[in-house]
Formats: sequence, C-alpha cells, structure tokens
Amino acid sequence: MSRILIIEDDPEIAALVRDYLQMAGFETVLAGNGQEGLEAAPTTDLIILDIMLPGPDGFAVLRELRETSDMPVIILSAKGEDIDKIRGLGLGADDYMQKPFSPGELVARVRAHLKRFERLTSQTGHQGKTSPKIMIRGLEVDREARQVFVRGAECSLTPKEFDILLFLIENPNHVFSKEDLFERVWGLEAMGESDTVVVHVRRLREKIEPDPQQPQYVETVWGVGYRFRI
Repeated sequence: MSRILIIEDDPEIAALVRDYLQMAGFETVLAGNGQEGLEAAPTTDLIILDIMLPGPDGFAVLRELRETSDMPVIILSAKGEDIDKIRGLGLGADDYMQKPFSPGELVARVRAHLKRFERLTSQTGHQGKTSPKIMIRGLEVDREARQVFVRGAECSLTPKEFDILLFLIENPNHVFSKEDLFERVWGLEAMGESDTVVVHVRRLREKIEPDPQQPQYVETVWGVGYRFRI
C-alpha cells in the first residue's frame, strides 16, 4: 500500500484530502508545517504539498526534498499566479493543482504519478541491444542513471524535465502537441494543463540549449507542438 504525505496547515483541507485518499486505498500521513513534512518525507511514496506553510514554506520544502529524492510531489495551493506555478514546477514539482480542487481529480493524479514513478524505478536494466545512453550532437542522456550531460558537463534536470527530454529523444522528429506530452509524460488526460508542459519545456531549454531562443534540440512547430530534431 502506497503511503501519501499531506503537508498542509489547514486542518479541514488536510482532513478532506486524507479521507479521499484513504477511501481510495492509500495510507496517509499528515504534517502541519514544513519541518514536520521534511521529517516524515523519507518514509512516504508521494507528497501533496501546500505552499503557504508555517516554518519552511512549500518552496523551501520542495527545494530540500529535491536534493535527495525524486519521489512525486504534487503542489496543492491557493496561490494560482503564473509565477508561483513556474517557480514550483521549476523547483521540481511533478504537478500543480490550485485550490479549490476536485478531490476525485487529485486522487486520479496521485495514482498516475505513483504508477509512472514505479515504472521508472523498476527499469533497472535495458532490453535487447538498446544502449542505456543516447548521444546526439553534444547531448548525452543516460536512461539508467537518469543523468544528462551537455558537451561533457552534467546538467541538473528535475524528474519531469528528464521525462520530457527522454520521451522526445526516444521519438525523434515526431511532433507532439502539449496535450499529447501531458498525457504521455504525466499519464493523465490534459484537462487544460497544457501550460504545465510549456513551463517544463521552457526550463528544459534553458538548461540544455546553447541558445534557448533558437533551440537546436527541442524545437517548436508553431501551431502544433514540440519535437526533438536529429
């Protein structure tokens, strides 16, 4: 049984999320502030994280978590400004939901992120003659180690940035819409979340492209979507 950590200082919201997750068959742990959340995190499988917390806020908690763990993190926050979403996703959150929210949709997203994370962590080897490493024009992607090197220098990507890059590079020259990428990488129907893909692609380009304004790896096909060009 997967164990979900809910880091939320509003007792009513925390109880609502807990009840829906427990009805869905998950074990839950509650933390009312950032420090409690950090202490409980190592024993859990996925985190639902508020931003406005006493003690370390959600951004600080996420930053510290990402120093040691790739476990899925879903931000659940009343802060709906683009800058907050960009910051949260840029720090390594896998998903961002705004309050008020649909508990049923939250449960669906929890299931999808756990399933994808389990699949990724179970891929300890490679099949057949497929190399665990992909090297294209100064870009090296190591599937097994989940590492990326740009012209020999290691590039630190968030889990979802890596997933997007790996998906595109394994499907070269094929154009995927924002909705396609959200469904393939997040494992969910897009449900209006295409902006999440835009933020991740922008951050990815800032890290791997020599000139993010004129990308040579992840290209935009205007009016259609994105592709990895080889």
